Amino acid sequence: MKIQNTVYFLLVILFSMPSIYSQNTIDIVKKNAQVEMAGTGFLFTEGPAVANDGRVYFTDQPNDKIHVWDEKKGISLYLEETKRSNGMYFNKKGQLFACADENNQLVYFDENKKINVVFQDFEGKHLNAPNDLWIAPNGTIYFTDPYYHRTWWHDDHKEVQDVQGVYLLSPLGKVTRVISDFVKPNGIIGTPDGKTLYVADIGDNKIWKYTIQDDGTLANKTFFAPHGSDGMTIDTKGNVYLTSGKVWVYNAKGALIKEIEVPEKPSNVCFGGKKRNVLFITARTSVYTLKMKVKGVN
Repeated sequence: MKIQNTVYFLLVILFSMPSIYSQNTIDIVKKNAQVEMAGTGFLFTEGPAVANDGRVYFTDQPNDKIHVWDEKKGISLYLEETKRSNGMYFNKKGQLFACADENNQLVYFDENKKINVVFQDFEGKHLNAPNDLWIAPNGTIYFTDPYYHRTWWHDDHKEVQDVQGVYLLSPLGKVTRVISDFVKPNGIIGTPDGKTLYVADIGDNKIWKYTIQDDGTLANKTFFAPHGSDGMTIDTKGNVYLTSGKVWVYNAKGALIKEIEVPEKPSNVCFGGKKRNVLFITARTSVYTLKMKVKGVN
């Protein structure tokens, strides 16, 4: 009788718990859709950013170029000599901002494709190597500043910031270091309501979640996922997409719900297309697309 009661008790617990199997097979991908190559022949693709019309801009940093993907027309060249742009993001005005580490700057491209420097040097010292950024609804820019040595730097270039940190640039132009306890920050994305920020510590293989306070600073540091993501994005359901060997998808509660295999190791990801239902993946020498059931918010 004791054994029967124990078995019954365990079965009740088992069937009342969320299924781990179902969590890992949630169908956010369009039925029968497969990862498709959208273009190849690059050296290292990065920084996908979606414009208002659904086109995705992405960088080929070693070649110092920015390309554009259109879901109907394919890929075309946008600009050469981009100051080695890496991570990118569009603001509400439709201006394309970029982390440009040729001279360790934040820049944006105007309607004539002219490069405008937004920020450089923190407390009188140059930044390490601005890598990725996210622009909040109120215009605040959050960007990561890890140190990756670049072959295009001058011989005397060296890290001078005392930490590899994360910064905010307020709409008024004030810069504040908001994270200083990471090994090596990298990917970054926020929620469309401007209340939550996700930041990857790629040097410690962890994603952290923060509450964005009224003044833009961060509070309530919370562990989110065990990956050191290179780039990240988010969909309308609040699911967070990470790039670390493959594309990992976690829901807002931090549960793994999907793993997406890519022919090459992905570096970054965003949603594109007019309906924002195409997952666009940058992955080393190629870029890939995947049709989704969910839509992106970036």
